Amino acid sequence: MIIQEIFDGLTLGMVYALVAVGYSLVFGILRLVNFSHGSVYAFGAHIALVTAVSMGYGIVWGLCASVIVTGLLGIAIDKISLEPLRKKKSKPISALITTIGISYIIQNGLMIVFGSESKWFPKIFDYGMIYIGNVALKSTQLGIFLVSVVLLLFLTFIIYRTKVGLAMRGIEQNTKAAYLMGIDVNKVVSFTFFLGGASAAIAGTLISGYYQIVNPQMGFIVGLKAFSAAVLGGIGILHGSVLGGIVVGISESFGVSYLGGGYRDAMAFLILIVVLIVRPNGLLGKKKVEKV
Repeated sequence: MIIQEIFDGLTLGMVYALVAVGYSLVFGILRLVNFSHGSVYAFGAHIALVTAVSMGYGIVWGLCASVIVTGLLGIAIDKISLEPLRKKKSKPISALITTIGISYIIQNGLMIVFGSESKWFPKIFDYGMIYIGNVALKSTQLGIFLVSVVLLLFLTFIIYRTKVGLAMRGIEQNTKAAYLMGIDVNKVVSFTFFLGGASAAIAGTLISGYYQIVNPQMGFIVGLKAFSAAVLGGIGILHGSVLGGIVVGISESFGVSYLGGGYRDAMAFLILIVVLIVRPNGLLGKKKVEKV
């Protein structure tokens, strides 16, 4: 029973990690919490729904379209609303409030276009049950877990093994020095928003395919849990987001089993509060983070 709950929590936790990565990527460069990320997650799920169901292209093409369109939405959010604030050297609180406003704009836009009711979403990786000893796993769970692991490894490769990843890490450490070294800071920031949007789109499609339901408000609580996961692991640290997502997912799985479904959403925030009291910078966070 315990092993079953751990597997269930790992599946959910890896999806939270995909969303949390978006928070960490943006925070690492801009020291900004992008509160529109949850709505971007919901937007990605709806794009996949339109492409896969309404247009009839299937879930694979739906996922591809979702990644591209949602990534472009991430770039648009930066270019239209956040980059002008950076150029004017506005206070960080201005950008924070802006992302909250964008979140509601996206959410209400989805409600206008798609309606506020929940809609059916096709199931993914539906190949029956897979048995590992006494543990019964849904093929959907295993598929989601494997896809999440591959994507997180791919993001790690981009950040630590490519030139653009080096530029991202350079901007994180010292924006002015990166600019003086010839790095186009705004382009790198836009690419970061694209990665965040793409990862959120994949997570939204995976979760929608798992629960077979999608609605405009679906990103609110998931966004908060993913943000909790990012802070829990150490926001701005990629592997910290993964660790935080796993902790949140497993705790939620155990919470449902022993306390009931009504308490599942509270588990992430309860653990977050406890960890931040003991380690204010998160499990893997640095003692001091300072941008010059």
